[in-house]
Amino acid sequence: MIDLRSDTVTQPSKEMKLAMMEAPLGDDVLGDDPSIIELEEKAASKLGKEAALFCPSGTMTNQIAIKVHSNAPGEVICNELSHIYWYEGGGVMFNSGLSVKLIGGDRGRFTADMVEKAINADDVHFPESQLVSIENTCNKGGGSIWDQEEVKKISKLCNQKNISLHLDGARMYNAIVASQADEKEFAAPYDSISLCLSKGLGCPVGSLLLGSKEFIYKARRIRKVLGGGMRQAGMLAAAGKYALENNIERLQKDHQNALSIGELLRKKSYIKEISPVETNILIFELEDGRSAEKYIADLKNAGILAVGMGLQKIRFVTHLDMEGQMDELLEIVSRT
Repeated sequence: MIDLRSDTVTQPSKEMKLAMMEAPLGDDVLGDDPSIIELEEKAASKLGKEAALFCPSGTMTNQIAIKVHSNAPGEVICNELSHIYWYEGGGVMFNSGLSVKLIGGDRGRFTADMVEKAINADDVHFPESQLVSIENTCNKGGGSIWDQEEVKKISKLCNQKNISLHLDGARMYNAIVASQADEKEFAAPYDSISLCLSKGLGCPVGSLLLGSKEFIYKARRIRKVLGGGMRQAGMLAAAGKYALENNIERLQKDHQNALSIGELLRKKSYIKEISPVETNILIFELEDGRSAEKYIADLKNAGILAVGMGLQKIRFVTHLDMEGQMDELLEIVSRT
């Protein structure tokens, strides 16, 4: 079965498993797991941040960041397609007591001018605008990449308004590789960054939260409150270290595979629209007369797993476990 449901379905490679089995262990809650310390220091150094914190999931790193940056009652500004709004169980409200102001834009991306208009006036009738969150790449935007110059403008505006800027960078390395960006320059505009290790980078579990030493000190306390403190989790951290050393540049292959699938789909009469393919996410829309549910079922019967994205939209996500499957995949798509 060829699994295109998400890049979260990847299995750790033999080499990654070996690194995990050989990892020295300690107790991370007590702060002495050497493998976790090494991963956190390595990630912080690569991205030019002072410190990092290893957590079980990207949802947790996002939720911790939102909590640390805010003081209820307040408001977070994000795009209408944002993961923190759609797919984190209402955590912004539940965990941090914040309201959310959704702004539009292009496939999950917005401009500094749009942010400025969304910032509330200093008026007791309105929640205080405390945080802007960017998702790069944007999942519901079809793996769209933000323009770095616009990000810098947003960062400058946030600094002027004393508002924090958070990056939901679950797939940030897809953006870095596709745009050939320098890691530290890419990360510089943000006060905090959430980076998933368990998506395109191929780890079984884990996400990193990055920021200043003061920010991570506060984040560690919130992680404990949320139940994210782990003990001998160095085996998982070793997988993350392996991924950062071996699985970044290969993301370009995932991007090329997504492009190849998109080129084939464009030839199909039942395809109404295909979102621009920038990274490893391909979202396409079927013509009104074709059932998305039936198409997904037909794919499954033929050996491909996919998910719907609402209405007539379907999502394919390419990843490292597709090695050697592209010829079969293209053949199935061509006859489905």
